[in-house]
Amino acid sequence: MQVDFYQLSRDPVEGVLPAIAARILDMGARLLVVADEPERLARISAGLWAGPPESFLANGLAGDGVDAAQPVLLAQSCDAANGAKHIALADGVWREEALGFERAFYFFDASTIDGARASWRALSKREGVTPRFWRQEGRKWVQGP
Repeated sequence: MQVDFYQLSRDPVEGVLPAIAARILDMGARLLVVADEPERLARISAGLWAGPPESFLANGLAGDGVDAAQPVLLAQSCDAANGAKHIALADGVWREEALGFERAFYFFDASTIDGARASWRALSKREGVTPRFWRQEGRKWVQGP
């Protein structure tokens, strides 16, 4: 199980997540995006729809009645009603349920860095979990130590 830690310093999650979601969908996989705040989920949804028509990323909110059909499902819980094997924790809060997925993307910023550090320490010691750290350098993502 791989957990990718993404430290947001320049762009908000709604600006970063579309590129990752596009790669997951290109692989023929699905994504579950989790955040507690409905407002954050709405911003993420807008970011996913904002691309050019040929590259928009279809998505929907959990509970809208078509959860199973959504390639990207936005939810407040880790229930992958769309069958996703990839999860994005978009609010800086680690959830143990994420370990039930093949891959997790954990986004955090300056306000949630302490929780991310604690999660990194805990996950680094877990059998079968490979944590990786990514940080923004200019317009690129660079893998950290």
